[in-house]
Amino acid sequence: MLTIDTHAHWYPPEWVELLAKEGGDNGAKIGRNDRGQVTFAVPGMRQNFQATYIELGLRLKMMDDARVDMHALSLTSPMVYWAPPEFGLKLSQVFNDACAAAHLKYPQRFVGMAMLPMQEPSLAVQEAVRAAGLPGIRGVYMATHVNGKNLDDKSFWPVYERCEALGLPIFLHPVNPLGAERMHGYHLRNFLGNPYETGIAAASLMFGGVMDAFPRLDVMLPHAGGTFPNLIGRMDHGVTVRPECKHMTRPPSTYLRRFHYDTITHGDQILMNLIRQVGADRVVLGSDCPADMSYTRPVDVVERLTGLSTHERDVILSGNAARLLKL
Repeated sequence: MLTIDTHAHWYPPEWVELLAKEGGDNGAKIGRNDRGQVTFAVPGMRQNFQATYIELGLRLKMMDDARVDMHALSLTSPMVYWAPPEFGLKLSQVFNDACAAAHLKYPQRFVGMAMLPMQEPSLAVQEAVRAAGLPGIRGVYMATHVNGKNLDDKSFWPVYERCEALGLPIFLHPVNPLGAERMHGYHLRNFLGNPYETGIAAASLMFGGVMDAFPRLDVMLPHAGGTFPNLIGRMDHGVTVRPECKHMTRPPSTYLRRFHYDTITHGDQILMNLIRQVGADRVVLGSDCPADMSYTRPVDVVERLTGLSTHERDVILSGNAARLLKL
């Protein structure tokens, strides 16, 4: 049984090199800090590219220490949507090719979550088809919004259609959360902004008809679904009284099991509540490695939940992700 971490971020060295070389000509402010790390900035986003996010040797050591066998590697902020479409495609291709190379070198340790230039959906469809043919690509990674557009925007539907046809699950992640201008202090942008963003994305996919239009499309929500599962009762009531939701033919709570959820709650009781709410078969292991907000020992988090059966523990640590990622 492989323990599979579905929420693990990586910046390939060649991706960082491309960003450093051409990012400045494509709207980003590129520099280096006093430690020699490449720095990036566009309005609303900043990033320093640290060695723990880049070097696979360090990653393998962290995985071994955490008793994690496999990472599904994904690009995190700033992703590629900030870039002009053609450069966004180039960044996506370099990332996806690097994931394939990492998988070929370490086939039992890494698979890749493809990046797509969603700012131009026709290019995103094109890259989804190409990436699906690469060794080790097992899904698509997508932000919870695309330059301010919610995920139910009809321009994105061809991407969902192609992902469904290709059997590629979509894993979501917040980037530049709504209201970030009010959350500069206390790291609220992460503590609160990211879970709220996930809730908005899930609700948009549900209310906007995406989950109905593409019934075979798998979507994984990060940070245990954020606010979505916790506020589902409020939405259930809302559809009975609000004219904006009169198109809904069934309660929002019936969509809970259309999604998968990672284990990142930082609260054992919250995680147990989620598992009982959506079912153990909808929960997958996640760590957010190697961020400071990550679980450094994500397997321990699941194993210490004494209320789980052996089967429930096994499917959360391994079986559900293996099914989603077709391992």
